[in-house]
Amino acid sequence: MLYIAAIDYEHLDNGVFLTTLAKSLYQLQGKEDVRSIIIHRDSAYTERIIQTGVMREEAIVRSVKDLNNRLVALFADQGVSTVGINPSQRKFITREDDQLTFDRSFYETLPSKSVLLLSSLVYDINSEQNVVLELPTLAQFLFKELSAEELFIFSKSDESEIFTSDISEKMHWKTIDPSFRQNQIPSEFTALNQPVQLVTARDFNEIPNVKHSIFIR
Repeated sequence: MLYIAAIDYEHLDNGVFLTTLAKSLYQLQGKEDVRSIIIHRDSAYTERIIQTGVMREEAIVRSVKDLNNRLVALFADQGVSTVGINPSQRKFITREDDQLTFDRSFYETLPSKSVLLLSSLVYDINSEQNVVLELPTLAQFLFKELSAEELFIFSKSDESEIFTSDISEKMHWKTIDPSFRQNQIPSEFTALNQPVQLVTARDFNEIPNVKHSIFIR
């Protein structure tokens, strides 16, 4: 099973969540049929960089790069073998005229047993600069490009009780309850119109079993 999981802005600044996620990823590494791709953008760390006098655009890029390194280190502390990449490197992912391109030959050289941690920093051919994509844009692109089986996002509340209650296992983006959307869906993904599995970091280790996830289509 190849899956993509997106760590949103708020969760990236949540140490307890990240440690729990790392522990789940460690348990997943022992499963032969699972390949993990984790993606991220920036976090509130960007604002702290801005406070030092750095312009926002530069601060976002710096934040994304630093977070990729920090996450690799955090996952390693929990025994997770991780390959961290900013896709602007080696022009792994490029953008030209708003069209994204993926270097599949490079991807196939990466170790399949390690977690692949990708930031949303890509190379823009038109401007010849590194640019940071919105997280849903990268998630949808990779999901389609790699023919992934599942896309995971993490519950905003981090409360696992919603996954063991009598709530329906399937929801629809068009008819989802507004309070549920506000309280459970990460802000970056509230406008998403892509099938996803909503899960907590604690239950993430059950992949490929998704019985404690909520499928939103």
